Amino acid sequence: MLGVRMTRPQHGSGYHEETDPTQSGDRHQQVRKRFVLDTNVLLHNPHSIFKFEEHEVVIPISVIEELDTFKKANDETGRNARAVIRSLDRLRESGHLLEGVTWNPQGGSVRIARSEVAMPQGLDPGIVDNRIIAVAAALHASGVRTIFVSKDINARVKCDALGVPAEDFEADRVDADWLHTGFVTVKVPTDVIDDLYSERQLPVERLEPYPSSGPDGRSIPRTELVANQYAVLQDESDPAHSGLARRLADTGHVIPVTGPRKPVYGVLARNVQQTMALDLLLDDEIKIVTLIGPAGTGKTLMALAAGMHKVFKEERFDKLLVARPIMPLGRDIGYLPGDKDEKLAMWMQPIFDNVAYLLSTRGGHGAGEPDSRSTEQRIDQLVATRKLVLEPITYIRGRSIPHQFMIVDEAQNLSPHEVKTIVSRVGDGTKIVMCGDIGQIDNPYLDAASNGLSHVIERMKGQRIAGHVTLAKTERSELASLAAEIL
Repeated sequence: MLGVRMTRPQHGSGYHEETDPTQSGDRHQQVRKRFVLDTNVLLHNPHSIFKFEEHEVVIPISVIEELDTFKKANDETGRNARAVIRSLDRLRESGHLLEGVTWNPQGGSVRIARSEVAMPQGLDPGIVDNRIIAVAAALHASGVRTIFVSKDINARVKCDALGVPAEDFEADRVDADWLHTGFVTVKVPTDVIDDLYSERQLPVERLEPYPSSGPDGRSIPRTELVANQYAVLQDESDPAHSGLARRLADTGHVIPVTGPRKPVYGVLARNVQQTMALDLLLDDEIKIVTLIGPAGTGKTLMALAAGMHKVFKEERFDKLLVARPIMPLGRDIGYLPGDKDEKLAMWMQPIFDNVAYLLSTRGGHGAGEPDSRSTEQRIDQLVATRKLVLEPITYIRGRSIPHQFMIVDEAQNLSPHEVKTIVSRVGDGTKIVMCGDIGQIDNPYLDAASNGLSHVIERMKGQRIAGHVTLAKTERSELASLAAEIL
């Protein structure tokens, strides 16, 4: 219809439409649409049925049957299934779901549709996904503006083949191509860099008139730094003259950043992005740090080095807690023998590798210190005294985590809802670091735009206690750097 277009709010709060104010007629009738939700959307976000503002959400009864098969699981999928069922039960108290229940003043409603509809030619009625698609096809064929929403690419392709509009669930998505990187490069006159280091601070207004660029080279006409964002200052007349500044929290000043002068548990920054990362990791005023980048950029190693320094040396925190999602790469090897710690050891081996490196003389820490214990013995001692705690994400729910340095590794495999659950567990005096590579996601229902790590980076941008850096250069080894570049 002319004058009507779908828009998605900047923060993904829901779906609404814009209309031409010069149009006449009943706006509600003009803009109202029906969205048929697939099961995977509800399992991805149990609140998705309330994300469509003034529109009608249709849930095929086959989706309810699938939710019933998932509700007994003890994982996040099972919890989400139960949450959706409870929401539908509460709506049922306000009306008949078969006829539709209105849940907001804008007229948004939810109803359950029977699946006894004609099956489109070529689809097997024995497949649940096809019965769900058939409901969307029948509504679309009846003349009602209908959109099928699914996180299953194949289901969306089937709908397209049937002429039914289909799209991904967009409320939790961010624009991965324009994801906040945490820094910009600004070309400035010589005196700006000199004043930064001589006065140890600089008003943000001094940088605003100059153009800047992101890591990919895209130019930004005017420099506008958010809280804890970095500016790499390059002299317009002398390429060898440069500086690094960070906007201090939500103040109106930037401060110079030099990085730690001594190794942090044997780790020194090898490039400017690592300098930024260590600056955030060692700043006790920053309560949440996010680091993304490809393999070998030093995300986990720097986070562990900073955590060990803060816990074991400065004793600013009671313990170092490291958590990872249990998400296998490729085919799973099945059940593992032993108790919880023995099972977990296989999943936590990358963490053990990094901790062993940091505790070894090769890592730089401990060189010249008399200690007859081996690296493995020292790790066992830290684990036994609960100074170093390794846990899967599974055991985070329901806990309160005060006065700890917490690292969540491989966070790109978490959904936005899971990330919210984890961050909301953080208690007083705790710092949380989330690391990952949004280009390597093993969760079948997530991608670079919908995963929890991208979600928290974009939502926390500009917050006084949050900081982020995107790392790009591989520093693991010459071979790793070459592989990241050409493979």
